[in-house]
Amino acid sequence: MASNSNVVFGDEESQLSGGTNRVQPCSSTPRKNTINDDGKKQNFLSLSQRLGIQDFFSLDVWRASMGELLGTAVLVFMLDTIVISTLESDTKMPNLIMSILIAVVITILLLAVVPVSGGHINPVISFSAALVGIISMSRAIIYIVAQCLGAILGALALRAVVSSSIEDTFSLGGCTVTIIAPGPNGPITVGLETTQALWLEIFCTFVFLFASIWMAYDQRQAKALGHVTVLSIVGVVLGLLVFISTTVTAKKGYAGAGINPARCLGPAIIRGGHLWDGHWIFWVGPTIGCVAFYVYTKIIPTKHFNAEYGFKHDFVGVVKALSNV
Repeated sequence: MASNSNVVFGDEESQLSGGTNRVQPCSSTPRKNTINDDGKKQNFLSLSQRLGIQDFFSLDVWRASMGELLGTAVLVFMLDTIVISTLESDTKMPNLIMSILIAVVITILLLAVVPVSGGHINPVISFSAALVGIISMSRAIIYIVAQCLGAILGALALRAVVSSSIEDTFSLGGCTVTIIAPGPNGPITVGLETTQALWLEIFCTFVFLFASIWMAYDQRQAKALGHVTVLSIVGVVLGLLVFISTTVTAKKGYAGAGINPARCLGPAIIRGGHLWDGHWIFWVGPTIGCVAFYVYTKIIPTKHFNAEYGFKHDFVGVVKALSNV
């Protein structure tokens, strides 16, 4: 069967197949299987195998997570720097410049981290990859923890190089839904409604997964396009979503869709204050978006992207294994 090595956002081994950094087909690996009533081959895995519990005890996985930690640290430092510098500039369309720079930075960082860990640097990618089954839930947990720690380091690094006035004015480039601003009769709260911000986070996360990450998960497209093209598309799509979310709403105080909970967490922990107001939106929204995307992958014909046996860490497979315990 075709292996998952053609998937861009898999684990680090899938990116280094055959000793290269290119996504390429692998030779088949025999698995224990049987024939069901429909004449289809099936393989049976235990719950611990489905969850990838062995990843918690794998030195390679923990070493790969260092790529996620450092990659996310650089990502937060660079993105928040871009946000601050563009908004502080005199350009007429800072959102456009910011979106272009974000697309370039994300593409470069993904290209750098993909050979190390699979190049997630975003809990959205790790969680959705675990749901689809490309990586185990255990590996996803390790990666997400590393990403959050990296985001904190990135925010700390940014705080160390900017002045206190810039930190106060731009909140370290963190994710905000509302802010307190001076009004005619005293301070007022300006920004986006909670419901609007939540829906925008859900929609943008789903579009992000559907329009770009799906190409990385789809073995056919990942193989045909190559990981450089796929990762460039990921960067462009994220840049477009940032531009759309900050332009269409046009609300002062709303920083735009986060689409990366770790990036929002770093500045919130280091800066605190109003960055915690509505912070849950930047976690709940992407989570719902990931689940919605997973449901979509179960609706379409599995042969359109899955290997012969499917992905062994698929969430439905985990639930089935749990029911057999």
